[in-house]
Amino acid sequence: MAPQPIQRDKPWLFRTYAGHSTAAKSNALYRGNLAKGQTGLSVAFDLPTQTGYDSDHVLARGEVGKVGVPVCHLGDMRMLFDQIPLEQMNTSMTINATAPWLLALYVAVAEEQGADVAKLQGTVQNDIIKEYLSRGTYICPPKPSLRMITDVAAYTARALPKWNPMNVCSYHLQEAGATPEQELAFALATAVAVLDDLKAKVDPAAFPAQVGRISFFVNAGIRFVTELCKMRAFTELWDEICLERYGIAEEKYRRFRYGVQVNSLGLTEQQPENNVYRILIEMLAVTLSKNARARAVQLPAWNEALGLPRPWDQQWSLRMQQIMAYETDLLEFDDLFDGNPAVERKVAALKEGARAELATLEAMGGAIAAIDYMKSRLVESNAARLGRIEANETVVVGVNRWQAGEPSPLTAGDGGIMVVEPGVEEDQIARLNAWRATRDAGEVAAALTALRAAATAGENIMPASIAAAKAGATTGEWAGVMRQVHGEYRGPTGVSQSPSNRTEGLEDIRAAVDAASRRLGKRLKFVMGKPGLDGHSNGAEQIAFRARDCGMDITYEGIRLTPEQIVARAGEEGAHVLGLSILSGSHLPLIEEVMARMRAAGLEIPVLVGGIIPDEDAATLRGFGVAAVYTPKDFELNRIMMDIVALAAPEPIAAQ
Repeated sequence: MAPQPIQRDKPWLFRTYAGHSTAAKSNALYRGNLAKGQTGLSVAFDLPTQTGYDSDHVLARGEVGKVGVPVCHLGDMRMLFDQIPLEQMNTSMTINATAPWLLALYVAVAEEQGADVAKLQGTVQNDIIKEYLSRGTYICPPKPSLRMITDVAAYTARALPKWNPMNVCSYHLQEAGATPEQELAFALATAVAVLDDLKAKVDPAAFPAQVGRISFFVNAGIRFVTELCKMRAFTELWDEICLERYGIAEEKYRRFRYGVQVNSLGLTEQQPENNVYRILIEMLAVTLSKNARARAVQLPAWNEALGLPRPWDQQWSLRMQQIMAYETDLLEFDDLFDGNPAVERKVAALKEGARAELATLEAMGGAIAAIDYMKSRLVESNAARLGRIEANETVVVGVNRWQAGEPSPLTAGDGGIMVVEPGVEEDQIARLNAWRATRDAGEVAAALTALRAAATAGENIMPASIAAAKAGATTGEWAGVMRQVHGEYRGPTGVSQSPSNRTEGLEDIRAAVDAASRRLGKRLKFVMGKPGLDGHSNGAEQIAFRARDCGMDITYEGIRLTPEQIVARAGEEGAHVLGLSILSGSHLPLIEEVMARMRAAGLEIPVLVGGIIPDEDAATLRGFGVAAVYTPKDFELNRIMMDIVALAAPEPIAAQ
């Protein structure tokens, strides 16, 4: 008797988060990745696109094409998906504040291709709440931003029934320091806020299907048993919420559907080759348990703590997924953990902690009302995480243990990363100007007027956004309308500026700060700034948080400040030291401008810079006059605090 063929589950979607430089270069990268066996696209947009600025805006300087692809108009989106049939593709777009606009451009390109729009499959992240908490690419205040999220959902319910209108993103919550319980609770509270608002916008008969289209995007860290249990807790809690809060009877609409990128926070600049093992172990957390398995997986590359990965680095991460899915027998078995008492205990504990946090948020009025609270909790949790690493309570191989090692051949030669070519920004701006010159200005003005009217009246903005896309409007123009109608917002920093009573382990530094303050004749003043559009504020927050605990007088106003604003604040505050944090790769032009403005203002104070900064760039920054440069390998915050003290008020040299 012939053996029966082995039944295997269908593997998850293989994705690589990618996009850089220009739409043309990113298109070539996408087509290359698809040819290598990638089964879905995951688009990374640059910071100006994410924050609603055209490439020639003053805040876009140095940021164009650095952390993703610039998309200013329909022509850019057309080029991005050239020769990629969108009707056959499953596309994830990591976009939030400008999600309605990027989806409008995507729909317009699909229509140009002759696609049946109703067949389009994919996801816009469209989770603005986590932007206030952790990533920083928000534009408008929370309430109108929530309406934009549900506008997208209500539109897709009618026109794109296979599209996921929101990816509730707990990924960046963990990157910002969330505990597993906080990650569960804050993400679920976000989903509840969206569904509560959406319920009034769709036909009651269509609501269950819309609940079924809400997806999640999560993080899987190195404690992979805990992370595996977290995913099982997510599935059970979401089923519970859908059934009890919304009365969703059909099980398929209560299913927890999620994609994942494994943890980038834990990738190390030191001994970066170790990151390959970290990525594989973290992937196990979201693939081993069949009943809580990810629907899509994208893996970072081993060198993302160093800079932009090259195509080969991305291929290596893709091959990791393919080996797991096709060479192992993982997909041939039922769930491996059902009935496991250790797993059941951990899942129950995580659910209990998440329910308690959810109850706190509910008592505050839900996720929108609790943004300040959640932000402060994340900053505190991240401070505790870093404290454990500094104290060697948490071991990070190659960082605080076993630092000695052989030089890595992987970083030899080109440094192991891809560098965006010079001239990308100028070329993009030239194409943008050419686009503006050839479009019908009257048609654009009429489309933007209609968009403004729809937004002002509280109508669904998607139809007017699609019309504006087709007319030739730009990303900055679309976002400009939203700013005019709804206003702009500055999110909480999570760092209280009041004096701190925390002293444990900081006594020597606090004494040094006191002594320096006496020499200065006033409390040591430290100003922390984030120039440019980079919203990754974790490092800046932790430096400000620790400086406050060490007794310094700190000023930290959050993200997205111009060099002009930062220099002005340093002067107004009488800063003794200025700290700058940039992780987007735009450090050279922005720091050069800061230093030039400092000289012009006559400010002679030490400047410290932190970020993902190659050694040769660090040397350039010092040439600009920067006093010290810190990278992710400088995890000992107390040492940085002592550097600030020494720079602010050097101790007098004792008489011989």
